[in-house]
Order: sequence, then structure tokens, then C-alpha cells
Amino acid sequence: MPKIKTHSGAKKRFKLSKNGKPMRAKAFKSHILNKKNTKRKRRLRKVVVADVTNVRQIKKLIPYK
Repeated sequence: MPKIKTHSGAKKRFKLSKNGKPMRAKAFKSHILNKKNTKRKRRLRKVVVADVTNVRQIKKLIPYK
């Protein structure tokens, strides 16, 4: 059985937690930050668990992480 290639975009965007849950960064933090208040920008810094509906696909994209 050949090795599975890791998806280049997925390996930059996701990492697995100790329990194997895929973690992702929040969106809307890259630009147009002056109209967003400080509290909102601080919340956007946090890393969150990816949605349950996407877990199977993400794990397929990053098999060796």
C-alpha cells in the first residue's frame, strides 16, 4: 500500500489536539481590523475545534499529523 500524500493547504490550516480533534484558527482576522473592536479581535485569536461535520474530511487530508 503506498503512502498517502498530505494536503499542503490542510497541513498549514489544521493541527490535531492531544485527543485527535482537528483545531482551526478563526476567520476574519486578516485585514480591515480598524472597524472591529478590541474584544472581537481578541476572541478571533483563539484556536477552536473544527466542526463535527468536517472532522472525517480533515483527518483524511492530514493522515500523519
